[in-house]
Order: sequence, then structure tokens, then C-alpha cells
Amino acid sequence: MNGELGFVHRFRPPGNPGSADTIVVLHGTGGNEDDLIGIAQTVAPGAAVISPRGKVLENGAPRFFRRLAEGVFDPAEVRSRGEELAKFIREAAERYGRDPKRVFALGYSNGANIASTLMLIDPGVIRAAVLLRPMLVFQPEEETDLTGTSALISAGRVDPLVPTASVEALAQLLEARGTEVTLKWQLGGHNLVPNEVKDAADWFSLQRALV
Repeated sequence: MNGELGFVHRFRPPGNPGSADTIVVLHGTGGNEDDLIGIAQTVAPGAAVISPRGKVLENGAPRFFRRLAEGVFDPAEVRSRGEELAKFIREAAERYGRDPKRVFALGYSNGANIASTLMLIDPGVIRAAVLLRPMLVFQPEEETDLTGTSALISAGRVDPLVPTASVEALAQLLEARGTEVTLKWQLGGHNLVPNEVKDAADWFSLQRALV
């Protein structure tokens, strides 16, 4: 575990020494830097892993940005936290000798929401993202160009925490900015369902080949 660069984080060298790919892993509320590493290594086999821990605590549970109430956020704070994380990702890529043009992301819930925010406020920091159970939490005023990026949004049809309309709004916003979006609805709630990780791995293998 490393506390440098402003975030407690884990770095795992590439399983394939020749791989230039790096996947940034972003946990959900109450998670930590270890939670999703196994899933990330399944989704992006051979890639290096950078996994930071969220710095905001909600009743002791780590998050990447705070919420004022369920589904209610402070746009200025979300943006500030996103900018801070984007800076960390760029510095971590340099520190660990990773190709900044081959940085991908995998996020779940709060982690998926900060990943989409990163894409919107800092084009280029993430090439493609697997967003598990995301919602729209931030819409920048500036017209960022996300041409050349892609995102897999995996949402639950009966998710009690994420409104369907918010998922669709996120997909539409990313598409409007130039992201190639794949939206997959799962027959489940906020937890992941069987085969979802395999589906994400299949999608991700195509994205890696396109870079």
C-alpha cells in the first residue's frame, strides 16, 4: 500500500510484462483500494493496476466525493474531487512508467460516477471505462470533446439506488460529447450479477485492440 501522490493506493505491475495498458480501479462506497483488483485483473488481464482509495468519509465509509443526500451532490465538490483524482492518475502513470494514452478505468457505483466525471472534465485522462451501476452526478458547462473514447455502462433494471432516467441521461451526455457508449441493462439491482464481469472483459478486450 502506497500513500504517495496524494492518495492511498495500490499499484500492481502488469501481469504481462510487455503490456502498456493500465487500468485504474475505483471502488464503491465503503470499499477500499483492494476491493476490485481481482475483477480488474479479470476484465483487463495482463494490464497494470492502479487502485486509489477514496478520501471522503461518510460515516467512516470511503467515497470519492460526498453526497448531501441519496442522489444529491454538490457539483463544485464533485468537480474538485474529480480534478484531484485526474491529477493523481496522471502523476501515477508517470511515476510507474505507464503509457498515459493507454489508461483505462473500471468503477463501481461511486467509483463509476467519479470515472465518468473524470472523462467529462479532463478528456484524455481515461481512454475507455467500464462503469458498473453509474448515474449522472455531474454535467460540465464546457463542451468537452470525448471523440475517441468509449464506455460500457452496466446498469440494473431494478436498482433501488440508481434511477433509470439518470443512467440514460449519463449515456446520452457521454454520447453527445463523442464517447462511443454501450449501455447494457442487467436483470438485477445494485449488486453485480453472474456473467457481468465476463461481459465486461469481452467488451474491454475489443477496446484495447482499438487503441
